[in-house]
Amino acid sequence: MSLAEYQRKRNFAKTAEPRAAKPTKRGFRFVIQKHAASRLHYDFRLELGGTLKSWAVPKGIPFEHGEKRLAMRTEDHPVSYLDFEGTIPAGQYGGGTMMVWDHGTFEPHSKAPLKELDGGKLHFELRGEKVQGEWYLVRLRDEKEWLLIRGGESLKPLSRKRDDTSVISGLSMKQLAKGDRAPKAIPGAKARPTPEFVEPMKAKLAAHAPTSGDWIYEIKFDGYRALALRGGDESRLLSRNEKNFGAKFPDVLAAISRLKVKDAILDGEIVALDSSGKSSFQLLQQFEMGREQPPLFFYVFDALQIDGKDLRSQPLLERKRALEKILPKKEGILRYSAALGADSAPLLEQAQKLGLEGLIGKRADSAYETGQRSGAWIKLKLLAEQEFVIGGFTNPEGSRKFFGSLIVGVYQKRKLVFSGRVGTGFSHAVLRSLHERLSGLAVDECPFSDLPQPRASKWGQAITASEMKRCHWVKPTLVAQVKFAEWTADHHLRQPVFLGLREDKDAVEVVREKASA
Repeated sequence: MSLAEYQRKRNFAKTAEPRAAKPTKRGFRFVIQKHAASRLHYDFRLELGGTLKSWAVPKGIPFEHGEKRLAMRTEDHPVSYLDFEGTIPAGQYGGGTMMVWDHGTFEPHSKAPLKELDGGKLHFELRGEKVQGEWYLVRLRDEKEWLLIRGGESLKPLSRKRDDTSVISGLSMKQLAKGDRAPKAIPGAKARPTPEFVEPMKAKLAAHAPTSGDWIYEIKFDGYRALALRGGDESRLLSRNEKNFGAKFPDVLAAISRLKVKDAILDGEIVALDSSGKSSFQLLQQFEMGREQPPLFFYVFDALQIDGKDLRSQPLLERKRALEKILPKKEGILRYSAALGADSAPLLEQAQKLGLEGLIGKRADSAYETGQRSGAWIKLKLLAEQEFVIGGFTNPEGSRKFFGSLIVGVYQKRKLVFSGRVGTGFSHAVLRSLHERLSGLAVDECPFSDLPQPRASKWGQAITASEMKRCHWVKPTLVAQVKFAEWTADHHLRQPVFLGLREDKDAVEVVREKASA
């Protein structure tokens, strides 16, 4: 099964599918494409050996532990097929509508996955936006007939809406069948290419507000930082590490598509609001798990580009004025994050009363410094909270199931150092889903450079040599958001509480935040 077979079956003068190209080896990626051809099925593809090894799964991906689905092996596809979706014309091979239903990376449980696949069996873990955990591919007697089998914990079924939403465009199968590439654009908008991703500007943690200079202050939201990219008839919503948020938050993406602009790059925060109107990261996590339906909003605080004009070199206040003009006057999903004022003291006092996380201070004349943490933007925190890398977990005790506490740390000079154990803040559902993800990341060696610790602090955070034998270690790729009372003198967390996982930050970026004077 080679790319020659893929090429032979298609007339590229009639289909928009990508042509076969020279195989390239880039990594372990996967895509699942929902395909309404003569019959609805799911095309399952794994990147191995420079091509996409492909199977057609008539009844969809198995979610229940031990569930088996027939998977028919098809021709290899080019790697460029990873993001193909749209309509294949009638009369062409595979004619019908195709959606990128899910995508991500996978980890084979073998050092020689191609050899294992050739032998008729492959054990792997998927890390996608809709599906996570372990599966097996097992060949039957016929070369083309395989079984796709769910291993590990069962997955919760998807809602009907999420099952019918593309992870790259946020569109449904019906919308894709009409030829739409993104939610409907405004009439008369001249098509322009979607702007390229820009790494967001960052804020420095500060111990106190500056005493000189012209500063403004905004609310520090507790959500997901996101960039909205708009270009004519196409819209994208991306995290700060360039992950697709459009499928997770299709209503936000649709609101962006309705903006009356030809193109734009907007910077903001996706938040879930609690009953008091305060942003809640935990509530946002519950929304992603399908367990809560809180009101969601995209608070936009900066504009990098509008109608072809690059605004990044303009002063902040001018950028905010331009932004306010294009946002809807009537507040909906898109909301303008206004400046609260220039005097930090009363603003911090009011934020404390309201239980807010803190404020963001910005120099009024600051340019937008892509990817930089120059100090022109600062964070004034009222609550101790930051990201930590999960490196392991302990066994459950008493009536608790799945695991007892998370073992977390931060990076120092490219080494992961221990920060403490986080044992509170978990619902039963979170314990179960998180344990499943951690089990798929199991490793034999401890990832922390400074464990075991020789002695416990008065907060009991150390892990001794004898305790090490009872710890379960994982590949340090998952990032947890944790609030805590303070850092102790020996650099451990006091009273840490788990808030949720951060999919929008890479583990290697996680360091201890230290306030500048």
